[in-house]
Amino acid sequence: MSTAAPSPSRRTATLWFLAVLLMAATVVYQRRTGPTHPLRGTVTRPGKTVSYKLVRSEETVRDARVALPDPGVSGTLVWRRFPLKETWNRQPMVREQKDGKGELAGYLPKQPPAGKLEYTVELGQGPDTVRIPQEGPVVLRYKGPVSLAVLLPHVTMMFIAVLIGLRTGLGALFGTTAPRRLLWITLSCMTLGGLILGPFVQKAAFGHYWTGFPWGYDLTDNKTLLMWGVWVLAALVVGPRPRPREGWSRAAVLAATLAMAVVYLIPHSMRGSQLDYSKVKTGGDTKDAVVTGR
Repeated sequence: MSTAAPSPSRRTATLWFLAVLLMAATVVYQRRTGPTHPLRGTVTRPGKTVSYKLVRSEETVRDARVALPDPGVSGTLVWRRFPLKETWNRQPMVREQKDGKGELAGYLPKQPPAGKLEYTVELGQGPDTVRIPQEGPVVLRYKGPVSLAVLLPHVTMMFIAVLIGLRTGLGALFGTTAPRRLLWITLSCMTLGGLILGPFVQKAAFGHYWTGFPWGYDLTDNKTLLMWGVWVLAALVVGPRPRPREGWSRAAVLAATLAMAVVYLIPHSMRGSQLDYSKVKTGGDTKDAVVTGR
């Protein structure tokens, strides 16, 4: 008894479903990784376990609020500028109410764009002091505020590029031809979101339009450029029309999809912009003191 092949519409729906699942996994992974996402963990004190979420990114227009559920003991916020080996500053934390819950909070002073502070929280006093996080200080980076009119289209275009790109790769993997229309949609969204809107986001956040190759070592910019270049190469190989032998076209699309997946497995904001405080101390403009690749 033979099994009927799935209809084209069912096959298409299945591939789109897989693409959505893969994109959702990508979104969750990006939200949970990277040096600017909150650091989550737990710490146990006698008779009580405290779950915390420590901030690692803040805008330059305000102090960074460091808070955790009230552990029932005093807290001290210990911080200094990063990566300078300065004397640690110590300030008592205060009890505050937020959303009807008691919290122990402290505030880190705002810094120029790309300025970083490292900090820890000490709970209790004397020999019973518990340090959070126990593995070492948290590094927090400040960024300039980015208009939602620029940020939302940038993020939307990049996620659409991922979704359509994954669907393009699945079509090439399970089909007999390279999905040309989807390939060009992917490349167009990537161009608009990454190479056009991306620099405006970077400019608002850190004062420079582009800090990747050939002017810098910003990993996010370089990842975007690499991913875009691979898809451009795939488009050149695939061409505008189907060919008698589609093997090379399908392989080019699969290679571009794989490169995109690898890029998104690298946590966001790694080796990004960082303020060189030594240049600021000598009277230099903070914009000119931003370096990359650290």
